[in-house]
Amino acid sequence: MKYNRVLVLGGSGFVGRHLVAALVRRGVRVTVPSRHRERAKHLILLPTVDVVEADINHRGVLDRLAKGQDAIINLVGILHGDFQRAHVEIPMAVIAASRVAGVERIVHMSALGASPDAPSEYLRTKAMAEQALLDADDRHVTVFRPSVIFGPEDRFLNQFSEMAKWLAVLAVPCPDARFQPVYVGDVARAMAVSLEDTETFGQKYDLAGPREYNLKQLVELVCTLTHRRRLVIGLPDKLSFLQAAFLEMLPGPLMTRDNYYSMKVPNTTSAPWPLGGDRQPLEAIAPTYLVPSGPRERYPQFRWRARR
Repeated sequence: MKYNRVLVLGGSGFVGRHLVAALVRRGVRVTVPSRHRERAKHLILLPTVDVVEADINHRGVLDRLAKGQDAIINLVGILHGDFQRAHVEIPMAVIAASRVAGVERIVHMSALGASPDAPSEYLRTKAMAEQALLDADDRHVTVFRPSVIFGPEDRFLNQFSEMAKWLAVLAVPCPDARFQPVYVGDVARAMAVSLEDTETFGQKYDLAGPREYNLKQLVELVCTLTHRRRLVIGLPDKLSFLQAAFLEMLPGPLMTRDNYYSMKVPNTTSAPWPLGGDRQPLEAIAPTYLVPSGPRERYPQFRWRARR
């Protein structure tokens, strides 16, 4: 079946804008709901994209948006806040809306390390959604589980770069936490390719980059790439927890205790890369946006600082 019309939830976010662009290149008509249409104006200029001002948390909105669509892609995810709502209730609403509208195809973004037994609510709720979606036998579901995602406008490497800009000493919590960062363009390509691949129905795939790092190594790498000589110190476990507890009390927290618990689970995989194509290494991509050379290259940093 050809999926000509696709509803993308979370399409105005970091991964969403790359996925929407990948779908447009494939000739797909994409609908992106956003509570504030102005925040998705970067998508309006793309051909075959409809940005609709709508709040999918309101009852009946998803049912209305799903009508006339061939597939639904759910990218909604949060690092802080109401995990039950964002990670469980919205995917359940997607299943219900797909049945009302007769949409059989669902692609869902989860997280590497998601498990019912995980120490963090973030990972446990991600696992609950995975199970609910894959148990929906009357839907054609594909689940992707990426490691931490990097790329222009990310809130991962850019956050470290911003901290290194102002601090002479960087205290890294959970310095031995393991990650396998994956490029946002590779994630978007895999999800777009999977849409019409019937072999992906009922499957879940781990997505990770070609190399593993611990968190301290990643912070040191960012300092090296941005030509900033900084002292990077790994905090012991008790201080890592105390730092998370303190930061959790601040508005828009950089870290919470739940994040601390998530970092206890290795964010890595030995699974092969699915659906073809080469993975871009972090060292090849990160310098292009962490060390911009001109106004055009600096634009993603301006957007990141403005949280747009």
